[in-house]
Amino acid sequence: MRVIGLMSGTSYDAIEVAAADLELRGEALVMRPLGHLSNPYPDELRDLIASSLPPAGATMRTVARLDTGIGQAFADVAVRAVRELCGGRADLVVSHGQTMYHWVEDGAVRGTLQLGRPAWIAEATGLPVVSDLRANDVAAGGQGAPLVAMTDVLALAALPGVPAALNLGGIANITVVAPGTEPLAFDTGPANALMDAAVRHFTGGVAQYDQDGRRAGAGRVDPALLRLLLDDPYYGRPAPKSTGKEHFHLPYLLEALAAAPVAKPDDVLATLAALTAVTVADACRAHGVTRLIVSGGGARNPVLMRMIAEELPGVGLGPSDELGLPYDAKEALAFALLGFLTVNGLPGAIPSGTGARRASLLGSITPGREPLRLPEPADRPPRVLRITGGR
Repeated sequence: MRVIGLMSGTSYDAIEVAAADLELRGEALVMRPLGHLSNPYPDELRDLIASSLPPAGATMRTVARLDTGIGQAFADVAVRAVRELCGGRADLVVSHGQTMYHWVEDGAVRGTLQLGRPAWIAEATGLPVVSDLRANDVAAGGQGAPLVAMTDVLALAALPGVPAALNLGGIANITVVAPGTEPLAFDTGPANALMDAAVRHFTGGVAQYDQDGRRAGAGRVDPALLRLLLDDPYYGRPAPKSTGKEHFHLPYLLEALAAAPVAKPDDVLATLAALTAVTVADACRAHGVTRLIVSGGGARNPVLMRMIAEELPGVGLGPSDELGLPYDAKEALAFALLGFLTVNGLPGAIPSGTGARRASLLGSITPGREPLRLPEPADRPPRVLRITGGR
């Protein structure tokens, strides 16, 4: 089955798309990546997303505009993916949409909202679309995150020691696969979320992120600000747990800076990079991680990667490309994989990672132009991900 995965993360800078041929062969899920691309949001839509995210409010009219605008933007990218990545033929589109709110109270997730109406994608491509992938896990008592854990667990299954997969998006999440125990997955805290917010604040919106970590690399970590940030109760909560920009946003950072002032913006950025490195390393040390496989936009930040390596001496550190999953496309491929499992009647959530009562089939299916025809349900879930050569 040829599947297209669409993803926009908490950094909301672009829509990431990846395509792959997927097939179940006994205990293996065989993936042949077909390529990936990134398409920036139109400026007006990105600005509307930014102005609507917490702690800002939004009218129902704005929510409707976002749902349509994001859906249309995803549809345009899906059409491009069918043509450029799939040679004009695909079987399924899987759309994560854009997370606008992740509702957490006292450590429990009450709801989660991803916008981007899938009907626009189905109409534009003519293909069935799996979307709204988090809601079923939340309804089963789970966090609805991190859903990349299924791909991580299958990809790490054959590695020795205690391997872990780390994704550095707006929020950092980790999946740990230790022998003899159930997999564990959770959000460790902010990755790029606070750093991006700080750059936009200090540059008046001229820059959106710290390119190549240059500003953080030019700064010095401020111990007082770092101690204050590490005092956040989130880090002490047991897993499974999840968080988002509802918690880690610009007002949160400005409140911290009011309590622990830092004169130089570059020092703030160095401290925020250190915050990510320390919280990731704490999670790895707590679970005895021996090898760390990294993906996401933060993997492009050499300063952040160096800080993580310094915090974890003796732990092998490398990009997910080492497993055949391009670091900048892994999440899009992960959602393609989840949608493939859904149409084959297989659960995509890992209860030990999300805290759900059971493993749920994920998502809702929007038919394309043809009558919906699903494969016969698979008789057993895969236990390993086998990645074969690309196009």
